[in-house]
Amino acid sequence: MASGIRRQRLGPLGAEVDATLAGLAERDAITRLWDRDHTLWSEDPTEISDRLGWLEVTADMLAAADRLDDLRAEAVADGFTDVVVMGMGGSSLFPEVLARTFPGGAGLRLHVLDSTDPDAVAHVAATVPADHTLFVTSSKSGGTVETRSHLEFFWDRIGDGSRFIAVTDPGSDLGRLAVERGFRAVFENRTDIGGRYSALSFFGLVPAALAGVDWRALVASADAVAPALREVEPTVNVGLRLGAILGAAVRAGRDKITLLLDPRAETFGLWLEQLLAESTGKQGTGTVPIVGEALGPTDVYGDDRLFVVVGRPEHEVGVDVLAESGHPVVELELDDLFDLGAQVLIWELATAICGAVLGVNPFDQPNVAEAKEATNRVLAGDTTDDWPTATLDDVLATVVPGDYVAVLAFVDPADAVVDRLEELRLALRGALGVATTFGLGPRFLHSTGQLHKGGPPTGVFLQIVGHEATDAAVPGRDFTFGQLERAQADGDLLTLHRHGLRVVRTTADEIEAARVLN
Repeated sequence: MASGIRRQRLGPLGAEVDATLAGLAERDAITRLWDRDHTLWSEDPTEISDRLGWLEVTADMLAAADRLDDLRAEAVADGFTDVVVMGMGGSSLFPEVLARTFPGGAGLRLHVLDSTDPDAVAHVAATVPADHTLFVTSSKSGGTVETRSHLEFFWDRIGDGSRFIAVTDPGSDLGRLAVERGFRAVFENRTDIGGRYSALSFFGLVPAALAGVDWRALVASADAVAPALREVEPTVNVGLRLGAILGAAVRAGRDKITLLLDPRAETFGLWLEQLLAESTGKQGTGTVPIVGEALGPTDVYGDDRLFVVVGRPEHEVGVDVLAESGHPVVELELDDLFDLGAQVLIWELATAICGAVLGVNPFDQPNVAEAKEATNRVLAGDTTDDWPTATLDDVLATVVPGDYVAVLAFVDPADAVVDRLEELRLALRGALGVATTFGLGPRFLHSTGQLHKGGPPTGVFLQIVGHEATDAAVPGRDFTFGQLERAQADGDLLTLHRHGLRVVRTTADEIEAARVLN
């Protein structure tokens, strides 16, 4: 197991990191974190003292080993070939990492549904074999509107409890419904783990077990690195050092944490993006994770970047060029793919430490509810004239160094426009010289949405809304999937605008024709 820092070239950030580590040592940060001392982050224990169960959750998973292994064995014996995970944010992102990193395991084919786009829902319904698929409904609260809509859609078509599994917190409405409907299994997660810290809990490991991924190896790698993460010496504790680097970078103006990932595990960035953005993006500060932005020449990067490499990136020479040109670069080891388990624990601890450096609670999400409330108002017919009126060219003309451009697309993830928008994202980076991000809606509402509204007001948001070829009613609700997706897009647009942020609804054609690109 190799999960340390292979090399760090901090350049102008070095002195700030040293000062940050000294401050953390003075605060006895690591001891207080493992002692679950909420005052490391806030005098108020709310959403801190009951959010630190991820530190020791692997023991619970090993205690449930027979149940997890039997679940897969029984599913295979009963003729199931596929499993669909229905969840959002922390309930879906690590399963997505598993599905793409460990395809073709000894278990069921793993699919993840975390879109309300009608075409995406229809694609899953048409792709999986109707009589040989299990459906895992994952929601900590049990009331997530997207997940409950997915559940009712497939329940209306199948109506057989033996084909469904629930992962939720004890006492949730979803848990009660699962018992009433006779689900094959109900996995109750410990309540002191927030969604984005739940990768090594039942939310991540039930899908892993069903897919035949060696979940024990993931847990073993996390357990192997855990003793080092208790050490107060930053040369030993990679999580402490990484957290200090992240926090120091933000304080030094290098808040665009650009992640360069090993091609074998590039979707790990989806999980990291949520962890960093939702945990630190609040009170006007936070890390801005830049994921999936292809490595470019050094002249497209400003002095607001920190580069973090996980494993061996596709272009190692380019990483050396970045470091030689003065950009701070940190390289983390990732030899075996199962060391992703260790990476999960390292990054969780580093993110918690970063929160302590920045003076924010890394376990709450105070702005996430705003877009949900706006969505509900739109669905209820509460119309408004408070729409942004600026044009795309007007908005792009305001971009200055230190900003970032976020392309937010409420479209089918399989739509060809996704690849086109990724290309346009890079064109905008080249033309404007700023960092860029790309998010699929409504997924990003449960991920970077907190950062967009609560983090530094440096985002410029370009929203794209697709045109669905199909639509479907949500059983038991008075809206369709298409109406829900549009309401989520409208709600997010309104919320960003009401925060005084630069936002415009546009299209791929309009971006391509934008003045800055021509």
